[in-house]
Amino acid sequence: MKSVYKKHKIETINLAELVGTLSFALDLTEGQPEGHCMRCCWIGSHIGLQLDLDDDETADLFYALLLKDLGCSSNAARLCSLYLTDDINFKRDFKTVDGSMSSALRFVFAKTGLESGLSERIRALVNVIQNGGELVKELIETRCERGADIAARMRFSKRVQDGIRSLDEHWDGSGLPEARKGSAIPTISNIALLAQVMDVFATEQGREAAIKEVTTRSGKWFDPQLIAAFLEAQKAPGFWEVLAGEDLEQHLFDMFPSSHSQPVDEDYLDEIAEAFSDVVDAKSSFTADHSNRVTLYTDIIAEELDLADDHRRWLRRAAMLHDLGKLAVSNQILDKPGQLTEAEWVVIKSHPGLSQRILERIPVFSDIAAIAGAHHERLDGKGYPCGLAGYDLCLEVRILTVADVFDALSAERPYRPAMPIAKVFEILEKDIGSAFDAQCVAALKTGFLRLNAKAEIAA
Repeated sequence: MKSVYKKHKIETINLAELVGTLSFALDLTEGQPEGHCMRCCWIGSHIGLQLDLDDDETADLFYALLLKDLGCSSNAARLCSLYLTDDINFKRDFKTVDGSMSSALRFVFAKTGLESGLSERIRALVNVIQNGGELVKELIETRCERGADIAARMRFSKRVQDGIRSLDEHWDGSGLPEARKGSAIPTISNIALLAQVMDVFATEQGREAAIKEVTTRSGKWFDPQLIAAFLEAQKAPGFWEVLAGEDLEQHLFDMFPSSHSQPVDEDYLDEIAEAFSDVVDAKSSFTADHSNRVTLYTDIIAEELDLADDHRRWLRRAAMLHDLGKLAVSNQILDKPGQLTEAEWVVIKSHPGLSQRILERIPVFSDIAAIAGAHHERLDGKGYPCGLAGYDLCLEVRILTVADVFDALSAERPYRPAMPIAKVFEILEKDIGSAFDAQCVAALKTGFLRLNAKAEIAA
Protein backbone atom coordinates (compact mmCIF):
# COMPACT_ATOMS: atom_id res chain seq x y z
CA MET A 1 0.00 0.00 0.00
CA LYS A 2 1.32 3.43 -0.89
CA SER A 3 1.67 6.07 1.80
CA VAL A 4 1.47 9.81 1.13
CA TYR A 5 3.11 10.86 4.39
CA LYS A 6 6.19 13.05 4.16
CA LYS A 7 8.03 13.88 7.34
CA HIS A 8 8.28 17.60 8.05
CA LYS A 9 9.08 19.85 10.95
CA ILE A 10 6.99 22.81 12.03
CA GLU A 11 9.24 25.81 12.63
CA THR A 12 6.85 28.76 12.89
CA ILE A 13 3.28 29.27 11.90
CA ASN A 14 1.19 32.39 11.52
CA LEU A 15 -1.46 31.76 14.13
CA ALA A 16 -3.80 34.35 12.64
CA GLU A 17 -3.79 32.62 9.26
CA LEU A 18 -4.40 29.22 10.86
CA VAL A 19 -7.31 30.43 13.00
CA GLY A 20 -8.64 32.69 10.26
CA THR A 21 -8.84 29.93 7.70
CA LEU A 22 -10.44 27.54 10.18
CA SER A 23 -13.08 30.21 10.75
CA PHE A 24 -14.48 29.28 7.33
CA ALA A 25 -15.74 26.11 9.03
CA LEU A 26 -17.65 28.25 11.53
CA ASP A 27 -19.29 30.17 8.68
CA LEU A 28 -20.77 26.89 7.46
CA THR A 29 -22.74 26.12 10.59
CA GLU A 30 -24.10 29.66 10.83
CA GLY A 31 -25.29 29.52 7.23
CA GLN A 32 -23.28 32.62 6.39
CA PRO A 33 -21.59 33.28 3.04
CA GLU A 34 -17.98 32.14 3.00
CA GLY A 35 -15.68 34.58 4.75
CA HIS A 36 -18.23 35.98 7.23
CA CYS A 37 -15.87 35.78 10.22
CA MET A 38 -13.06 37.24 8.11
CA ARG A 39 -15.25 40.18 7.09
CA CYS A 40 -16.34 40.71 10.68
CA CYS A 41 -12.68 40.73 11.67
CA TRP A 42 -11.92 43.39 9.05
CA ILE A 43 -14.80 45.58 10.23
CA GLY A 44 -14.17 45.07 13.95
CA SER A 45 -10.40 45.50 13.73
CA HIS A 46 -10.87 48.88 12.06
CA ILE A 47 -13.19 49.93 14.87
CA GLY A 48 -10.47 48.86 17.31
CA LEU A 49 -7.89 50.95 15.45
CA GLN A 50 -10.23 53.94 15.57
CA LEU A 51 -10.53 53.49 19.35
CA ASP A 52 -6.72 53.34 19.64
CA LEU A 53 -6.71 50.07 21.60
CA ASP A 54 -3.33 48.93 22.89
CA ASP A 55 -1.48 46.05 21.22
CA ASP A 56 -2.77 43.34 23.55
CA GLU A 57 -6.38 44.51 23.26
CA THR A 58 -6.03 44.73 19.49
CA ALA A 59 -4.72 41.16 19.25
CA ASP A 60 -7.46 39.85 21.54
CA LEU A 61 -10.12 41.67 19.53
CA PHE A 62 -8.70 40.15 16.33
CA TYR A 63 -8.99 36.59 17.62
CA ALA A 64 -12.39 37.11 19.29
CA LEU A 65 -13.75 38.34 15.95
CA LEU A 66 -12.41 35.32 14.07
CA LEU A 67 -13.61 32.87 16.74
CA LYS A 68 -16.88 34.50 17.81
CA ASP A 69 -18.85 31.50 16.48
CA LEU A 70 -16.79 28.76 18.14
CA GLY A 71 -19.80 27.55 20.10
CA CYS A 72 -22.24 27.85 17.23
CA SER A 73 -22.68 24.12 16.62
CA SER A 74 -23.54 23.28 20.23
CA ASN A 75 -27.15 24.46 20.07
CA ALA A 76 -27.97 23.20 16.57
CA ALA A 77 -29.72 19.98 17.59
CA ARG A 78 -31.72 21.72 20.31
CA LEU A 79 -32.77 24.47 17.89
CA CYS A 80 -33.97 21.88 15.38
CA SER A 81 -36.02 20.04 18.00
CA LEU A 82 -37.62 23.24 19.35
CA TYR A 83 -38.49 24.92 16.05
CA LEU A 84 -38.81 21.79 13.87
CA THR A 85 -36.68 23.45 11.25
CA ASP A 86 -33.35 23.55 9.45
CA ASP A 87 -30.94 25.00 12.03
CA ILE A 88 -28.56 26.46 9.43
CA ASN A 89 -31.16 28.39 7.48
CA PHE A 90 -32.89 29.44 10.70
CA LYS A 91 -29.67 30.91 12.11
CA ARG A 92 -28.82 32.62 8.84
CA ASP A 93 -32.20 34.27 8.39
CA PHE A 94 -32.69 35.19 12.05
CA LYS A 95 -29.66 37.46 11.89
CA THR A 96 -31.55 39.77 9.52
CA VAL A 97 -34.49 40.24 11.92
CA ASP A 98 -34.48 43.84 13.12
CA GLY A 99 -34.55 42.97 16.81
CA SER A 100 -38.14 43.98 17.59
CA MET A 101 -40.54 41.57 19.30
CA SER A 102 -43.06 41.80 16.47
CA SER A 103 -40.42 40.90 13.88
CA ALA A 104 -39.18 38.02 15.99
CA LEU A 105 -42.69 36.61 16.35
CA ARG A 106 -43.34 36.90 12.62
CA PHE A 107 -40.07 35.11 11.98
CA VAL A 108 -40.93 32.28 14.38
CA PHE A 109 -44.34 31.78 12.79
CA ALA A 110 -42.79 31.80 9.32
CA LYS A 111 -40.08 29.27 10.18
CA THR A 112 -41.42 26.83 12.76
CA GLY A 113 -42.44 23.35 11.66
CA LEU A 114 -43.16 24.10 8.02
CA GLU A 115 -42.53 20.49 6.99
CA SER A 116 -44.28 18.98 10.04
CA GLY A 117 -47.88 17.93 10.52
CA LEU A 118 -50.37 20.58 11.66
CA SER A 119 -50.75 19.30 15.22
CA GLU A 120 -47.00 18.94 15.66
CA ARG A 121 -46.45 22.47 14.33
CA ILE A 122 -49.09 23.91 16.65
CA ARG A 123 -47.52 22.20 19.68
CA ALA A 124 -44.10 23.60 18.75
CA LEU A 125 -45.49 27.12 18.26
CA VAL A 126 -47.35 27.04 21.58
CA ASN A 127 -44.18 25.90 23.34
CA VAL A 128 -42.08 28.63 21.70
CA ILE A 129 -44.63 31.36 22.43
CA GLN A 130 -45.16 30.31 26.05
CA ASN A 131 -41.51 29.66 26.86
CA GLY A 132 -39.75 31.69 24.19
CA GLY A 133 -37.66 33.85 26.50
CA GLU A 134 -36.21 30.97 28.46
CA LEU A 135 -35.69 28.86 25.36
CA VAL A 136 -33.75 31.58 23.54
CA LYS A 137 -31.69 32.23 26.67
CA GLU A 138 -30.87 28.53 26.87
CA LEU A 139 -29.78 28.41 23.22
CA ILE A 140 -27.58 31.50 23.49
CA GLU A 141 -26.09 30.49 26.83
CA THR A 142 -25.16 27.07 25.46
CA ARG A 143 -23.51 28.62 22.43
CA CYS A 144 -21.63 31.34 24.32
CA GLU A 145 -20.35 29.17 27.16
CA ARG A 146 -19.24 26.43 24.80
CA GLY A 147 -17.43 28.93 22.59
CA ALA A 148 -15.62 30.49 25.54
CA ASP A 149 -14.60 27.05 26.84
CA ILE A 150 -13.14 26.05 23.48
CA ALA A 151 -11.25 29.35 23.23
CA ALA A 152 -9.70 28.64 26.64
CA ARG A 153 -8.58 25.20 25.45
CA MET A 154 -6.98 26.87 22.44
CA ARG A 155 -4.87 28.97 24.86
CA PHE A 156 -6.54 32.29 24.10
CA SER A 157 -6.71 34.93 26.81
CA LYS A 158 -9.54 35.48 29.27
CA ARG A 159 -10.39 38.66 27.36
CA VAL A 160 -10.97 36.61 24.19
CA GLN A 161 -13.02 34.09 26.16
CA ASP A 162 -15.16 36.82 27.73
CA GLY A 163 -15.57 38.50 24.36
CA ILE A 164 -17.09 35.31 22.94
CA ARG A 165 -19.14 34.61 26.08
CA SER A 166 -20.89 38.01 25.97
CA LEU A 167 -21.34 38.27 22.19
CA ASP A 168 -25.13 38.51 22.40
CA GLU A 169 -25.38 41.07 25.20
CA HIS A 170 -26.95 44.43 24.25
CA TRP A 171 -25.96 47.90 25.41
CA ASP A 172 -29.43 48.62 26.87
CA GLY A 173 -29.53 45.36 28.87
CA SER A 174 -31.94 43.57 26.53
CA GLY A 175 -29.40 40.97 25.43
CA LEU A 176 -28.61 37.45 26.61
CA PRO A 177 -27.68 35.35 28.46
CA GLU A 178 -27.00 37.64 31.46
CA ALA A 179 -28.77 40.87 30.40
CA ARG A 180 -25.55 42.81 30.93
CA LYS A 181 -25.82 46.54 30.38
CA GLY A 182 -23.54 49.37 29.28
CA SER A 183 -19.95 49.15 30.46
CA ALA A 184 -20.62 45.73 32.05
CA ILE A 185 -20.40 44.34 28.51
CA PRO A 186 -16.82 43.70 27.33
CA THR A 187 -15.91 46.19 24.58
CA ILE A 188 -14.66 43.29 22.45
CA SER A 189 -18.11 41.65 22.62
CA ASN A 190 -19.99 44.77 21.55
CA ILE A 191 -17.56 45.38 18.68
CA ALA A 192 -17.95 41.76 17.54
CA LEU A 193 -21.75 41.98 17.59
CA LEU A 194 -21.65 45.29 15.70
CA ALA A 195 -19.33 43.79 13.09
CA GLN A 196 -21.58 40.75 12.77
CA VAL A 197 -24.76 42.78 12.21
CA MET A 198 -22.92 45.07 9.82
CA ASP A 199 -21.64 42.20 7.67
CA VAL A 200 -24.94 40.29 7.62
CA PHE A 201 -26.97 43.30 6.51
CA ALA A 202 -24.31 44.55 4.08
CA THR A 203 -24.17 41.12 2.46
CA GLU A 204 -27.96 40.73 2.30
CA GLN A 205 -29.14 44.29 1.67
CA GLY A 206 -26.14 46.44 0.78
CA ARG A 207 -23.84 48.93 2.46
CA GLU A 208 -26.32 51.78 3.02
CA ALA A 209 -28.97 49.52 4.51
CA ALA A 210 -26.38 48.01 6.86
CA ILE A 211 -25.16 51.40 8.06
CA LYS A 212 -28.76 52.47 8.66
CA GLU A 213 -29.46 49.27 10.60
CA VAL A 214 -26.53 49.54 13.01
CA THR A 215 -27.08 53.28 13.47
CA THR A 216 -30.72 52.62 14.39
CA ARG A 217 -29.52 50.20 17.08
CA SER A 218 -27.15 52.77 18.63
CA GLY A 219 -27.86 53.03 22.34
CA LYS A 220 -29.99 49.88 22.16
CA TRP A 221 -27.73 47.08 20.99
CA PHE A 222 -24.53 49.07 20.64
CA ASP A 223 -22.43 51.56 22.57
CA PRO A 224 -22.95 54.88 20.73
CA GLN A 225 -19.18 55.47 20.88
CA LEU A 226 -18.63 52.28 18.87
CA ILE A 227 -21.12 53.40 16.26
CA ALA A 228 -19.27 56.72 15.98
CA ALA A 229 -15.95 54.87 15.69
CA PHE A 230 -17.33 52.60 12.97
CA LEU A 231 -18.77 55.48 10.97
CA GLU A 232 -15.36 57.12 11.03
CA ALA A 233 -13.43 53.90 10.34
CA GLN A 234 -15.49 52.99 7.28
CA LYS A 235 -14.42 56.23 5.60
CA ALA A 236 -10.83 54.96 5.31
CA PRO A 237 -9.62 54.59 1.69
CA GLY A 238 -10.13 51.04 0.47
CA PHE A 239 -12.21 49.92 3.46
CA TRP A 240 -15.23 48.79 1.43
CA GLU A 241 -13.26 47.70 -1.61
CA VAL A 242 -11.09 45.33 0.42
CA LEU A 243 -14.11 44.07 2.39
CA ALA A 244 -15.76 42.98 -0.86
CA GLY A 245 -12.56 41.87 -2.59
CA GLU A 246 -11.04 38.46 -3.14
CA ASP A 247 -7.81 39.42 -1.34
CA LEU A 248 -9.47 40.35 1.97
CA GLU A 249 -7.73 37.46 3.71
CA GLN A 250 -4.24 38.71 2.90
CA HIS A 251 -5.08 42.34 3.72
CA LEU A 252 -6.46 41.20 7.07
CA PHE A 253 -3.40 39.19 8.02
CA ASP A 254 -1.11 42.02 6.93
CA MET A 255 -2.74 44.45 9.38
CA PHE A 256 -0.85 43.24 12.46
CA PRO A 257 1.98 40.99 11.24
CA SER A 258 4.12 41.17 14.38
CA SER A 259 1.24 40.37 16.74
CA HIS A 260 -0.01 37.24 15.06
CA SER A 261 3.06 35.31 13.89
CA GLN A 262 4.43 33.10 16.61
CA PRO A 263 6.11 29.75 17.11
CA VAL A 264 3.57 26.95 17.47
CA ASP A 265 4.79 23.59 18.65
CA GLU A 266 3.32 20.23 17.71
CA ASP A 267 1.33 20.00 20.94
CA TYR A 268 -0.40 23.34 20.30
CA LEU A 269 -1.27 22.30 16.78
CA ASP A 270 -2.82 19.11 18.15
CA GLU A 271 -4.87 21.18 20.61
CA ILE A 272 -6.21 23.43 17.86
CA ALA A 273 -7.16 20.41 15.73
CA GLU A 274 -8.85 18.77 18.70
CA ALA A 275 -10.76 21.96 19.54
CA PHE A 276 -12.21 22.19 16.04
CA SER A 277 -13.06 18.50 16.05
CA ASP A 278 -15.11 19.19 19.17
CA VAL A 279 -16.94 21.98 17.34
CA VAL A 280 -17.96 19.38 14.73
CA ASP A 281 -18.96 16.71 17.24
CA ALA A 282 -21.12 19.18 19.20
CA LYS A 283 -23.54 19.32 16.26
CA SER A 284 -25.40 16.20 17.32
CA SER A 285 -25.71 13.98 20.37
CA PHE A 286 -25.39 11.03 17.98
CA THR A 287 -21.92 12.16 16.91
CA ALA A 288 -20.74 13.42 20.30
CA ASP A 289 -17.08 12.44 20.66
CA HIS A 290 -17.15 10.77 17.21
CA SER A 291 -13.95 12.46 16.03
CA ASN A 292 -12.08 11.49 19.19
CA ARG A 293 -13.14 7.88 18.85
CA VAL A 294 -12.25 7.77 15.16
CA THR A 295 -8.87 9.25 16.10
CA LEU A 296 -8.37 6.51 18.69
CA TYR A 297 -9.30 3.73 16.26
CA THR A 298 -7.13 5.28 13.56
CA ASP A 299 -4.19 5.28 15.94
CA ILE A 300 -4.83 1.68 17.00
CA ILE A 301 -4.60 0.60 13.36
CA ALA A 302 -1.53 2.77 12.75
CA GLU A 303 0.24 1.29 15.76
CA GLU A 304 -0.53 -2.27 14.70
CA LEU A 305 0.83 -1.48 11.23
CA ASP A 306 4.01 -0.20 12.90
CA LEU A 307 3.82 3.38 11.63
CA ALA A 308 6.38 5.76 13.13
CA ASP A 309 5.34 8.09 15.94
CA ASP A 310 5.46 11.24 13.81
CA HIS A 311 3.45 9.52 11.07
CA ARG A 312 0.82 8.47 13.60
CA ARG A 313 0.58 12.00 15.00
CA TRP A 314 0.07 13.44 11.52
CA LEU A 315 -2.62 10.86 10.77
CA ARG A 316 -4.39 11.57 14.07
CA ARG A 317 -4.86 15.19 12.93
CA ALA A 318 -6.52 14.00 9.73
CA ALA A 319 -8.86 11.85 11.83
CA MET A 320 -9.66 14.74 14.16
CA LEU A 321 -10.59 17.06 11.31
CA HIS A 322 -12.09 14.63 8.79
CA ASP A 323 -15.68 15.76 9.40
CA LEU A 324 -15.25 19.56 9.34
CA GLY A 325 -17.61 19.72 6.37
CA LYS A 326 -20.47 18.31 8.47
CA LEU A 327 -20.86 21.77 9.95
CA ALA A 328 -22.68 22.63 6.70
CA VAL A 329 -25.21 19.81 7.17
CA SER A 330 -28.45 20.61 8.96
CA ASN A 331 -29.37 18.61 12.04
CA GLN A 332 -32.68 17.90 10.32
CA ILE A 333 -30.60 15.56 8.17
CA LEU A 334 -27.94 14.46 10.68
CA ASP A 335 -30.51 13.50 13.33
CA LYS A 336 -33.23 12.22 11.01
CA PRO A 337 -34.59 8.91 12.32
CA GLY A 338 -35.97 7.78 8.96
CA GLN A 339 -34.58 7.15 5.50
CA LEU A 340 -32.90 10.11 3.81
CA THR A 341 -34.32 11.53 0.60
CA GLU A 342 -32.21 11.76 -2.53
CA ALA A 343 -31.72 15.51 -1.95
CA GLU A 344 -30.64 14.88 1.66
CA TRP A 345 -28.11 12.30 0.47
CA VAL A 346 -26.63 14.88 -1.88
CA VAL A 347 -26.06 17.17 1.12
CA ILE A 348 -24.53 14.37 3.19
CA LYS A 349 -22.21 13.39 0.36
CA SER A 350 -20.91 16.95 0.07
CA HIS A 351 -19.31 17.04 3.52
CA PRO A 352 -15.98 15.25 2.77
CA GLY A 353 -15.30 17.65 -0.09
CA LEU A 354 -16.01 20.62 2.17
CA SER A 355 -13.59 19.24 4.76
CA GLN A 356 -10.93 18.97 2.07
CA ARG A 357 -11.58 22.50 0.76
CA ILE A 358 -11.13 24.06 4.19
CA LEU A 359 -7.99 22.09 5.06
CA GLU A 360 -6.37 22.77 1.68
CA ARG A 361 -6.35 26.49 2.47
CA ILE A 362 -4.21 25.98 5.58
CA PRO A 363 -0.54 25.31 4.80
CA VAL A 364 0.06 23.32 7.97
CA PHE A 365 -2.98 21.09 7.31
CA SER A 366 -2.94 21.01 3.51
CA ASP A 367 -1.18 17.65 3.43
CA ILE A 368 -4.00 15.95 5.36
CA ALA A 369 -6.75 17.57 3.26
CA ALA A 370 -6.99 14.78 0.69
CA ILE A 371 -7.04 12.15 3.46
CA ALA A 372 -9.99 13.85 5.17
CA GLY A 373 -11.74 14.36 1.84
CA ALA A 374 -11.60 10.66 0.94
CA HIS A 375 -12.81 9.04 4.17
CA HIS A 376 -16.03 7.81 2.51
CA GLU A 377 -14.37 6.31 -0.57
CA ARG A 378 -14.33 2.52 -1.13
CA LEU A 379 -11.89 0.13 -2.74
CA ASP A 380 -14.47 -0.82 -5.39
CA GLY A 381 -15.03 2.81 -6.42
CA LYS A 382 -18.60 2.98 -5.09
CA GLY A 383 -17.83 5.48 -2.37
CA TYR A 384 -18.10 9.26 -2.39
CA PRO A 385 -17.54 12.07 -3.20
CA CYS A 386 -15.16 11.19 -6.06
CA GLY A 387 -15.61 7.45 -6.60
CA LEU A 388 -11.91 6.74 -6.07
CA ALA A 389 -10.87 3.10 -6.11
CA GLY A 390 -8.08 0.64 -5.51
CA TYR A 391 -4.65 2.12 -6.06
CA ASP A 392 -6.03 5.67 -5.76
CA LEU A 393 -6.69 5.04 -2.07
CA CYS A 394 -3.48 5.46 -0.08
CA LEU A 395 -2.69 3.69 3.18
CA GLU A 396 -3.86 6.61 5.30
CA VAL A 397 -7.28 6.80 3.62
CA ARG A 398 -7.74 3.06 4.04
CA ILE A 399 -6.96 3.35 7.76
CA LEU A 400 -9.28 6.30 8.31
CA THR A 401 -12.12 4.67 6.37
CA VAL A 402 -12.07 1.56 8.54
CA ALA A 403 -11.86 3.62 11.73
CA ASP A 404 -14.74 5.86 10.67
CA VAL A 405 -17.07 3.02 9.70
CA PHE A 406 -16.18 1.06 12.84
CA ASP A 407 -17.29 3.97 14.99
CA ALA A 408 -20.40 4.66 12.91
CA LEU A 409 -21.56 1.05 13.33
CA SER A 410 -20.63 0.65 17.01
CA ALA A 411 -22.25 3.94 18.11
CA GLU A 412 -25.94 4.77 18.41
CA ARG A 413 -27.50 6.53 15.44
CA PRO A 414 -30.94 8.18 15.11
CA TYR A 415 -32.11 5.40 12.79
CA ARG A 416 -30.74 2.40 14.78
CA PRO A 417 -29.14 1.37 18.09
CA ALA A 418 -25.41 0.73 18.49
CA MET A 419 -24.28 -2.62 17.12
CA PRO A 420 -22.33 -5.18 19.20
CA ILE A 421 -18.61 -5.11 18.47
CA ALA A 422 -18.63 -8.69 17.17
CA LYS A 423 -21.33 -7.77 14.66
CA VAL A 424 -19.37 -4.68 13.58
CA PHE A 425 -16.28 -6.74 12.79
CA GLU A 426 -18.43 -9.27 10.97
CA ILE A 427 -19.71 -6.49 8.68
CA LEU A 428 -16.23 -5.06 8.12
CA GLU A 429 -14.77 -8.47 7.29
CA LYS A 430 -17.62 -9.24 4.91
CA ASP A 431 -16.77 -6.11 2.90
CA ILE A 432 -13.00 -6.65 2.77
CA GLY A 433 -11.79 -6.12 -0.77
CA SER A 434 -14.92 -4.26 -1.88
CA ALA A 435 -15.01 -1.48 0.70
CA PHE A 436 -12.22 -2.09 3.20
CA ASP A 437 -8.56 -3.02 3.24
CA ALA A 438 -7.88 -6.44 4.79
CA GLN A 439 -4.74 -5.38 6.69
CA CYS A 440 -6.47 -2.36 8.22
CA VAL A 441 -9.47 -4.39 9.40
CA ALA A 442 -7.19 -7.08 10.84
CA ALA A 443 -5.03 -4.44 12.55
CA LEU A 444 -8.05 -2.81 14.19
CA LYS A 445 -9.40 -6.16 15.37
CA THR A 446 -6.05 -7.23 16.81
CA GLY A 447 -5.44 -3.88 18.48
CA PHE A 448 -8.98 -3.61 19.81
CA LEU A 449 -8.92 -7.08 21.33
CA ARG A 450 -5.50 -6.41 22.86
CA LEU A 451 -6.71 -3.19 24.49
CA ASN A 452 -9.84 -4.90 25.78
CA ALA A 453 -7.74 -7.65 27.30
CA LYS A 454 -5.56 -5.09 29.07
CA ALA A 455 -8.64 -3.28 30.36
CA GLU A 456 -10.11 -6.52 31.74
CA ILE A 457 -6.84 -7.34 33.50
CA ALA A 458 -6.68 -3.84 34.99
CA ALA A 459 -10.28 -4.12 36.20
